[in-house]
Formats: sequence, C-alpha cells, structure tokens
Amino acid sequence: MTLHGYGFATPWVLLLLGVLPLWWMWRRRRTPGAIRFSRVRTIAAGPRAGRGLTRTLLVLRNLALAGAIVALAGPRTGARTETVTSDGINIVLVVDLSSSMLALDFQPENRLEVAKTTMKNFVAGRSADRIGVVAFAAEALTQVPLTVDYPVVLAAIDNLQAGQLEDGTAIGTAIATAANRLRSAPGRSRVMILLTDGVNNRGAIDPRTAAKAAAAFGIRIYTIGIGSEGMAPVPVGRGLFGLRYENRPVEIDDALLSDVARIASGRYFRARDAQALTDIYGQIDQLERVPIRTRTYVHWTDLFRWPLGAALLALTLELALFAWRGPLT
Repeated sequence: MTLHGYGFATPWVLLLLGVLPLWWMWRRRRTPGAIRFSRVRTIAAGPRAGRGLTRTLLVLRNLALAGAIVALAGPRTGARTETVTSDGINIVLVVDLSSSMLALDFQPENRLEVAKTTMKNFVAGRSADRIGVVAFAAEALTQVPLTVDYPVVLAAIDNLQAGQLEDGTAIGTAIATAANRLRSAPGRSRVMILLTDGVNNRGAIDPRTAAKAAAAFGIRIYTIGIGSEGMAPVPVGRGLFGLRYENRPVEIDDALLSDVARIASGRYFRARDAQALTDIYGQIDQLERVPIRTRTYVHWTDLFRWPLGAALLALTLELALFAWRGPLT
C-alpha cells in the first residue's frame, strides 16, 4: 500500500519567515531619506515619485528571501510504502460436484450453492495466502492452482456446477490431486479443506492411504460432511420441467471423513444446515492464521527547486528594476 504526503527536511528553518514582516514594519516606521533615487529625472517628477517602485522592489526582495528560506527548509513529497510480509498459508479448497450436491435440504438453495457462497466468503477473508481449488466427482480436476489472485479464485468457485464431471464420489482421488498441488508449495503451512456429501464409491485410491501420503508432506486436512439428518430431496433424473427430486436417505461416511482428518492432523466437521457450514469455515479461518509482519519504507522527492526558482525570479526582477531606476534605500 502506498500513501502520499508532504513535509520539510528541516522545518525549523521556516521560523525565519517570521523575520520578514518585522523587517517590513521596521522599514515603514523608519524616517525616509530625502532622496529616494539618484537619477535627476526622478527628482524632477516630484516628491512622491518613486514610492510605488520602492514598494515593488521591497516586495520582490521579500519574495526572494521567502523563496530562499522555503527552499532551505527542504520541501518534499513522500510515498510511504507499506510492504506486508508473511510466511503465508497454502490452502486448497476441495469441492464435491456429484449430483447429490444438488439436494434441496439447505433451502432456499441446494448444497452446492450454499457451499460456493460460504467458500467465497472464506476466500474474501484471507489476505496473504495462496489458495487453489480442486473439484471432484468420479474424477478430480484442478480448477485453479495455488495463487494469490483472489478474483480468479472467486470466479472459479462461481463457475462450479454439478455435472461438469462424471458422476460419483472419488474422495481418495480428490485428496491425492490436492496433495499433489500442495506438496511442493512454499511456506510452512499446507492445508486442504475437503467438502463432500457422500460416500467414497469411485476412484482407485483409498482415501485413508491418500491422507497418509498427504500427511507425509506436512499437509493438514480439514474434512466437512455437508447434509442434513435423515431424508433429503435428491435429484434422481430429468423430467419435462427440469430435475426430478425424490426423498432419499442422507448418506455421509462420517467415520471415513473423521479418519482422514485424524490421519492428517486436521478436524472433521458436520454441516447440517447453511449456518453450521458458515460457522465451520469461520472456525477453520481462525485456526489457520499466521502473524503478518509489516515493513514501511518512505521514498522522498525533493521540491526545493520550485521555491528556489521563484526566489531567483524575484531577485532577477529586483536587479533589473535596480539597474533601470536606481537603488532601494
């Protein structure tokens, strides 16, 4: 962040400006000389001749002195740059895109839309962390690699839709894909937040084995099971008016998700409604914070040339008038 300001290198020099009005007052009270100018034609013009010119010369001399004093004070403008430094946290958001994420038990939205809103709020609350997005169903794909370009991350989350991938729930494959993104990431902290509403039923990689591999790379995994208790309206096909829903039992493998979190030194959370999901991401947000150190640099640009130039201009005009009409008494 950069802030601009103005100041002086030696502001105490400006106190000399107070001498100028005192000099002006002294000259006004001083008894004027009988002859102001040495030129005969000025005397011939009358007793009041030359007073205006005298004042002009006096003003120019004051301007020259004032400009010189301001220049000596060292006016300058500065850009204060605050450099925020942090070790940073590497976070990959892993999102289930299976068809069951369209279940309507988080009214008025389905599970996926509520999850997307909550994740976007989570991303908006970060400041110095690298964030990536991995989506999975029967397979897993990286939507955004680790980046600090948060608008890109938010746009990718917005574009997540059920049906983008072959249907199914490959939790092990999702963990392995996210771990591959995190294992060589810089910084001390590597975190995976995996959200799913189902049971592992696809993929060749066992979730617990994938969690052990992730833990070996120092990756911590937080798992979230999203879905209400009992029955929920789940899409079972398409009809003339869009998706057809039927009430089906909510099946979430709490034991598996708990084991994955325990193996990878994380925690398992169960989100039974939208508010619970918001609270869970809030807890993770607080758990995964690192101190941010700030260094401040100030780059000054000297501006003394402007008042010095004005002083030289006033002095030049005074000398020109001096040469033309005679000296100031």
